[in-house]
Amino acid sequence: MTNEPHIRVGEVMQREVHTVDPMTTVREALQAMAKYKVSSMVIERHDKTDEFALIVVSDIAGEVIAANRSPDRVSVYEIMSKPVLTLDEDMHIKYGIRLLHRFGLSRGLVTDHERNLVGIVTLRDMVLRYAKADAGPQ
Repeated sequence: MTNEPHIRVGEVMQREVHTVDPMTTVREALQAMAKYKVSSMVIERHDKTDEFALIVVSDIAGEVIAANRSPDRVSVYEIMSKPVLTLDEDMHIKYGIRLLHRFGLSRGLVTDHERNLVGIVTLRDMVLRYAKADAGPQ
């Protein structure tokens, strides 16, 4: 692995990020997830000084469904994760992999140098891309 290519997180991330307002009900968030075929939604920030938040299917499973709460009466702000881990778009994916693994996370939000949201990246996608690059030309 001495000649590993430098692959940036920004090269692997998904640029299309779906967001919801903090007051969105869990049912509405689930409908949006189904519509866009995603398993997470970013919660919109109040302003540029606010931190990013995220809701994932496992949050809904544990905090709403398993807890026997109504998805129509729970707002995403009640169960969202905030703050969430962010990765700089120029970070090498091996460090992105290490960071997500260290915190036991399956995804991270990707930001530019000014902390603007530019994408989302999954541990799976980074590991597969790293493995493909490490295997060399096919």
